Amino acid sequence: MSEALIRAHHIGVRRGGRDILQHADLTLEAGKITTLIGPNGAGKTTLVRVLLGLVKPDTGSLTRRKALRIGYMPQKLHIDPSLPLTARRFLALAGKPRIDLDEVVALTGIESLLTTPMSQLSGGETQRVLLARALLRDPHLLVLDEPVQGVDITGQEALYKLINDIRRARQCGVLLVSHDLHLVMANTDTVVCLNQHICCQGHPEDVTAHPAYLDLFGDTVKPQVALYTHHHDHEHDDHGNIVTGTEPHDA
Repeated sequence: MSEALIRAHHIGVRRGGRDILQHADLTLEAGKITTLIGPNGAGKTTLVRVLLGLVKPDTGSLTRRKALRIGYMPQKLHIDPSLPLTARRFLALAGKPRIDLDEVVALTGIESLLTTPMSQLSGGETQRVLLARALLRDPHLLVLDEPVQGVDITGQEALYKLINDIRRARQCGVLLVSHDLHLVMANTDTVVCLNQHICCQGHPEDVTAHPAYLDLFGDTVKPQVALYTHHHDHEHDDHGNIVTGTEPHDA
C-alpha cells in the first residue's frame, strides 16, 4: 500500500447557511494519481482549498504527512502583456528552489521557452512553465487545477503524459482537478466524482458506468476516455473498494 500524504475524513463546509461540501472522504497517496471531477459548483475548489490548508472545514478531520510539501498549479494565470517577464524570471520569482532548476527545465521540456515573455507563450507552453514552477518545491504532492485548460487536444495528451512521467520519476502523489472526464490520462489510479459529496470513486471505467456519474454527465463522454489504458484483475463495489483479487488499493 502506498504512503498516505493526506487523509480527509467526512469533510463538511457550510457558507451562508448552505452546505458546499458534506461528508467528503479522500485519501491522496505517494506515487498515485487521483482525478477529482464534478460539474461547476460541485465544491471541487472548496475541497482543494481544504486540502491546501486555505479553508478550515466546519466538520470532519484532515491528516497530513509530517513536513508535507505541496506543489500547486493554478487554473489560470493572468499576466499583463506589457510586463517584460520571461519564463526564466517567472520561475525565479518562486523563491529558492528545493530542486535544481536545470533538472526541472529538462523534465518539463521548457528549455526553449526560458527567454520567451510569459505573455507570448501558448496555452500548452504556459501550463508547462506553471508545472515547472510547482516542481521547484520538490513536492511530495502535486495539486493541478484544470491543468489542460486552454490547451488543444494534442497538447492535452502531451501534458497528461508529462504529468504521468513526472509521477513515475519523482514518485510524488498527484491530484488532478477537472470538470469532467473529457480526456482521462492513462494510468490514473482513482477518479473521484464530487457533487457536494462523493458520489462515486474508483477506476475510470468503473466510474463512467456508475449511476451517480451518469446522472451528472450522461454517457456521451464515454467514447472520449479511450486513451485510458489501465487494466486490472479485480472488481470494485460501488465505492471503489476491491471485492475480488489481491491487488491492494486504498480509495
